[in-house]
Amino acid sequence: MKIVLLLVDFVAVFAISLSLISDPCYAADNNTDLGSQCSIDDKSAADNEFQINRRNLLDVLAANAPLQNGFYTTETGKKPKKVYGLIQCRGDISADDCRNCTNNITRIASTACQKSKNVWIWFGWCFLRYSNASFFGSVEYSSAASTNDTDLDVPSMVSKGLDFMGELAQNASKQPLMFQTAVLDVGQSGKRYGMAQCTRDISKADCRNCLDHQLESFKSVLANKRGWEIHGSSCFMWYQDYQFYFNISTPASEGAGKPSSHKGAAIGLITSMLALVMVL
Repeated sequence: MKIVLLLVDFVAVFAISLSLISDPCYAADNNTDLGSQCSIDDKSAADNEFQINRRNLLDVLAANAPLQNGFYTTETGKKPKKVYGLIQCRGDISADDCRNCTNNITRIASTACQKSKNVWIWFGWCFLRYSNASFFGSVEYSSAASTNDTDLDVPSMVSKGLDFMGELAQNASKQPLMFQTAVLDVGQSGKRYGMAQCTRDISKADCRNCLDHQLESFKSVLANKRGWEIHGSSCFMWYQDYQFYFNISTPASEGAGKPSSHKGAAIGLITSMLALVMVL
C-alpha cells in the first residue's frame, strides 16, 4: 500500500499518520493525530508572558468548544504578547468526543512548537490553530491531501465523484454551521460518502471559495481514488466508499453527557511509508 501526501501552499511539511477502517461496509473513523505545522523558531516565543498567554488560551479553547457547538475563538493577553486561537470539532461527532479531542489536541499543543508563534494542529476529529496575529475571518487556502494511490475507483466514477463533491461544497457553505454530509448512490458501483466543513469564523462565500479551491487544486490526483481527505486552515473535505462519519444530529452543546456514538466501531491501523508530492 502506498499513501500519498500532497501539499498546496504550506511552506513546511507536517508529519502525518493515517488510520484506515477495517470494516469497509460501515465503520466510523477514529481520532488520529494527523500532525502539526509550526512556523520558524522565534526567540520571543519563549518569553514568559507569551507562554502564559498561550497556556491560558489553550485552556479556554478546550473548555469552551464542546459547549459552543464544537467551535470557539478567543484571544488572551495584551499586545505585543497577545495570542489568538481557534478550535473546531468535526460536525458529526458528539459533545463527549469533541471534549476528548479538544483536551487531547490542546495537550499536544502545550508541548509542541513551543518556539513558534504560528501553530496548526490537525486531529481526526478536531483542528486547532493559534498565532500572535489575528487571523479571524480571513480565509486561507493552504491545504494538504492524503490518499491511497493504489486504491483506484472505476473510470465511470471519476467525473461523478468530483461533481458529487462539488455539489457538496456548494451545499455545505450554505448551512448555518457550514458543515454537510452526503451520500452518492451509484448502483452496482455501490455508494460514495462525502463530508465538507469550514471554520465558522469565515463567511459563507469564503467557505465556498475555499472548498472549490481544494477540489480544483487536487482533482487531477484525487479524481480516480476511492477515498481521500483534504485538511486545510479554513476548510476540510472527506470522500470515501464507506460511511466514515457518525450520524449525529444533536448540536454539540446539547449533546453534553450523552454516550459516545461510536462504541464498538471497528478500527484498524495501517502503517505505511509516506510519499510526498508537491503541488505548485
